[in-house]
Amino acid sequence: MQATIDEALRRHEGEPGALLPVLHDIQDTLGYVPAQAIPRIAEGLNLSRAEVYGVITYYSHFRHDPPARHAVAICRGEACQSMGSAALLAHAERVLDCKSHQVSADGQFQLEPVYCLGLCASSPAATLDGTPHARVTPAKFDALIASQRDIK
Repeated sequence: MQATIDEALRRHEGEPGALLPVLHDIQDTLGYVPAQAIPRIAEGLNLSRAEVYGVITYYSHFRHDPPARHAVAICRGEACQSMGSAALLAHAERVLDCKSHQVSADGQFQLEPVYCLGLCASSPAATLDGTPHARVTPAKFDALIASQRDIK
């Protein structure tokens, strides 16, 4: 982890506004920005720990914990809502045994509500590991999840 942090700091040394690129590099490599990285990032960029922490917590893109093996996103945009995405999200929470923004009990899936996947004409929409799926019913959702269970 320390090598990843140091490499990101070195890569963006002297760059104006380097904090966001450094955080992106760390998350791209580790999958998240560990709390233990904050003091080193602050020192390397001559910022306070509060400034670094503030940026990490402000942007929902940055994860604070290691990600699950699989990412599930369910669209909550207006078109998807009108086609039942709220019920689909509730179904996903039951199937995965977790709430939105959490990791499933088995540690395999992270459930995230998102606002617009661009599949408005094919609502409700979801993604599994970044792959979009249209007209997702509870049965289709269950099949998608079953296809990925225990796949590393």
